[in-house]
Amino acid sequence: MDVLLGMVVLIVIIFAYFLPATIAVVRNHRNSLPVFLVNLLFGWTFLGWAVALIWSCTNQTATARK
Repeated sequence: MDVLLGMVVLIVIIFAYFLPATIAVVRNHRNSLPVFLVNLLFGWTFLGWAVALIWSCTNQTATARK
């Protein structure tokens, strides 16, 4: 039971850590790869995570090409 609880907690922490990158991809953000890289490399600092989260919430969706 402790192992299962530990796995669930680990999955929740990983999801919360990559929340900015997930938001950027779901919103089709034009800079989703840079947001992911900032999140991956600097997300361990709260400032890097907050910057990635704010950046992913900006209104910069990719335009569809014709």
